[in-house]
Formats: sequence, C-alpha cells, structure tokens
Amino acid sequence: MPDADARAAAVWAAFRSQADACRALGSPFVARLCDLAADRLTETHSVGRRVLGWTGDPASSADSVPLRFAGALHSLVLGGVAEDLAAVFPPHTPDPTALWAAVERACHDHAELVLARLESPPQTNEVRRSSALLPGFLTIAKRFGKPLCLSEVGASAGLNLHWDRFAYRLGDVSWGDPQSPVTLTPDWKGRAPPATSLVVEDRAGCDLRPLDPASPDDAQRLLSYLWADQADRIARTRAAIALVASSEHKVEAVDAVSWLERRLALARPGSVHVVYHTIAWQYLSATDRERGEALIGKAGRAATEAAPFARLSLENDGTQPGAALTLQMWPSGERHEVGRADFHGRWVDWSGWPGLS
Repeated sequence: MPDADARAAAVWAAFRSQADACRALGSPFVARLCDLAADRLTETHSVGRRVLGWTGDPASSADSVPLRFAGALHSLVLGGVAEDLAAVFPPHTPDPTALWAAVERACHDHAELVLARLESPPQTNEVRRSSALLPGFLTIAKRFGKPLCLSEVGASAGLNLHWDRFAYRLGDVSWGDPQSPVTLTPDWKGRAPPATSLVVEDRAGCDLRPLDPASPDDAQRLLSYLWADQADRIARTRAAIALVASSEHKVEAVDAVSWLERRLALARPGSVHVVYHTIAWQYLSATDRERGEALIGKAGRAATEAAPFARLSLENDGTQPGAALTLQMWPSGERHEVGRADFHGRWVDWSGWPGLS
C-alpha cells in the first residue's frame, strides 16, 4: 500500500486532472474548486484526512474522489444547510480566498454529512447522452424492423432508460414528442440519422447503487453531482426527473454481470434485444468487464434474424475528441464506430452504419 505522502500526492494530482477536465467541459467554477483543493486541502480536519488518505485510486477513471468532494459540497448548498457555502457558490463569483474559506468552514461544520457523501461514487446520469444514443437506436430499428427490448447497464436513476420520451433536434431532423419537457439540441455534425419508425417493447436497467427519481433525497443527490455553474444541466435533469418519477420501470440494484446473465438468458423472438451503456463500462472491475464481454459475445452467437441482438455504447476510448459511439449487431456480429460525442452530450458527430442511411 502506498505511504501517506504518496496517497496525498495521488489525490492532489486527481484534483488537478479533474480541474482540467472541468474547464474543457465548460465548468470554470468546479475547475477552480478542484484547483484550490489541489493547492490548499490539508489534513487539519476529518474531511481532509479522509480525502488525502484515500486508499483506492482517486482518479476520475476510478473512484472519482474530486467529484465526490465537489458533489458533497454541492449537496450542502442544495439542502440549504450551509448558508456560508451557498453565498460563494454560483451564481455568486467570489474570489478564491473567500471560496476556500467557506469550503473549509463547511468541512468543519458539516463533516459528518460530507464524509457520508464521500463514500458514494458520483452519478450524473447525464441526459444529453441520449442525443448520441438515439441515432444508434434508429439504426438498429431500421436494420431489423423489429421492436426494441432495452437493457441499460449502469443506469443510475434510469433517466436515459426513457430516452424515447424526450424531444430532439439533431441537425435538421426533429424526433420525439414536441411537448416533452426535456428537449435535446446537441451541436450536430455529420450525416442525418436514419429515418424510420421505432417501438420500445420492454426496458430495464441495473446499477450497483441506483437512485430513485421519485425520492426527493435521491433526486437531490443526483442533482448535487451536476456542476453548480451549469444551470442548464441542472434544469434539464430536474425536468427529466419529474418526467420519469412515476415510471414503473425502476433500476434494479444488482451488479452488471449477474443482471446481464439473467437478462440475456431470456429468449425474445420477434424483437431485437439491445444492451447499451454510457460512460459506465470503465467503472466495472477488469474481471467483471471480461465476464460481461463473454456474456454479450455468447448472446451474439445465439442471435438469429428472428431474434437479433445489438450492443450500443458511448465510452471513453482514450482518443480525442470526446467518446466513441460504437454499435455491434448480430447475427452477423459486424461492429463499427458510428460516431463520436462529447462526454456530456453537448455535441454529436455521427458517421453512421456503412451502407445504411
């Protein structure tokens, strides 16, 4: 196990890396907060000791300690329990000294709440990622002409499990209910998405720690992980929470491998079963990723034209810009990168499935 100095150095590095990511993704406030933590967070209080003594991997690709910390502070503001902190959070623009002084007071005065929140990984359930998923679902529907059965891995609160209840403007193409309270209008590049009808026959999702959009506490927790200076994301997520709160389709609390094993064991003749995930696969352990890939591969080999199978994913592949949007369809097993998208769905660059328009 790394010594205390090495653990603290890794945490500070994680904060600096997250600050860079926040700046690139349009959140100067959270970038500033992470920069200040990297420079000024110490072990003078229990929160600092817990963060700097983190025994796992604090990086954004693993335990996401900086986003746990930022989310814990934001939750104090949303809950109305830290007036001093609220006075330096957006829409206010305090100087760095005032901001950090309020953060330190919050860590002292509300240590128990902050420490409790640090134990849970962040869940943003970014709704705009559905802008990248929709053209993939349309491609699947056009290829097979069958209703879709949806299985989402890492579904969080299930907001993107209801992507077909949102309204979209993808370049020159409008799709969905124009009266939906959730409208997604990403910067669109590339080809137009396929034009076809689409029916969702069944949907389900899993998550290790799902949040219930019908629970006020869970809804606030979900909002707290959004970046406090991105009011549009917060408003959009509030609208999505309200839209799906009454849904009977609740995300199941179970590990991805066990859940996939059950979902993929069911025969679904007459429909196409689609497993999908967005910025979630990387958080599985290496063993679970390997087992999950094996289960998906087995389901693909068993697919037929009467009961086809597909996998649609938006995941970080280490290549810029954004994340890779990848689609694989069976029984052929053909796989293509059909586009790229911003991690928060701000833009989509759609290249499409070869030979299918």
